[in-house]
Amino acid sequence: MIQIAGMNGTEPKIEIFKPFAEAFELMKKILFQPFDLKKWLVIGFAAFLASLSGGVSSSFNPLSRWSTREDNKAIAQSFHEMWSAGQFEWWVIALIAVGGLIILALVLALVWVGAHGRFIFTDCIVRNRAAIVAPWKEFRAEANSFFLFSVLVLLILITFAIVGVLGLALPLILRGDGSRPGTALLIAFCVFLFFLACLAFGFALTLQLMVPIMYRQRCRAMDAFGQTIRLIAGHPGPVLLYMLFFLVLVIAAAMISCAATCVTCCIAAIPYVGTVVLLPIPVTLYAFSLLFLRQFGPDYNVWADFMPPEFLPMLSSVGPVPPPPTSSLNPPPEPPSSAA
Repeated sequence: MIQIAGMNGTEPKIEIFKPFAEAFELMKKILFQPFDLKKWLVIGFAAFLASLSGGVSSSFNPLSRWSTREDNKAIAQSFHEMWSAGQFEWWVIALIAVGGLIILALVLALVWVGAHGRFIFTDCIVRNRAAIVAPWKEFRAEANSFFLFSVLVLLILITFAIVGVLGLALPLILRGDGSRPGTALLIAFCVFLFFLACLAFGFALTLQLMVPIMYRQRCRAMDAFGQTIRLIAGHPGPVLLYMLFFLVLVIAAAMISCAATCVTCCIAAIPYVGTVVLLPIPVTLYAFSLLFLRQFGPDYNVWADFMPPEFLPMLSSVGPVPPPPTSSLNPPPEPPSSAA
């Protein structure tokens, strides 16, 4: 078992495997003990909403793999041929601009709904209930703040990617059309892509840790982001192990998702249907994040104010009272008093 404790012995032990085991038991309690189809479908819908903003379940959504490299290459080749032939009229450019704005608005709307979905899904797990409307209204302010912060993070990542790609491509642009990238440039480009992927993954996990903090403290996104950064800076070892273990879980979930898609003849690739079929996976992963954070104190414990009674045997932090020592059960007889 992986445990990281403070040097002075006063800090709580931060574990990795124990929260995951508790999350698995919590998933069984929520979904199977007892099994309720209506509850399953409602929580599945909450998980589907959460995936719209890049939540856990979207990381292994089979739909994200429908666009292949050949499709992207064919689309790019078509645009290149049209541009070379001078077939772009003003109305075509205007139509593309309007279509781009519509797509952008649709994406922002989905991210906005997904931000609310994260809090709804968290509430379903924390309170062991199947509800959509009530948590939507209760955490409306926090979800809107999280949405704006997510858009800001996305813009930062896109800007960083564009600047990095242009910086690497600038030598080729200055050399002319006949130049080819050298080995050093290709290596630099691969390193940049790897760094960008790590940065995006780190931001995604940071956003995921922010949601329980905002849920628990009812604070804004910037406050939750600051607390998350301080938490990572104060406990880099446990958080790094958590991120690595979570990455392994996401990869395993993606493999299970692909296998389920093949077994069900692509039925699991349908967005909501796939989430319902694979619902134990996002419930376990979300619960794992909640249980990992609660180890850092009551400010990060989403069950600090309320815990369903059925969760008490699994999540109660109070251990059983140790039995008294044997000597206390059979006290030695008192010596006889001497006669006066």
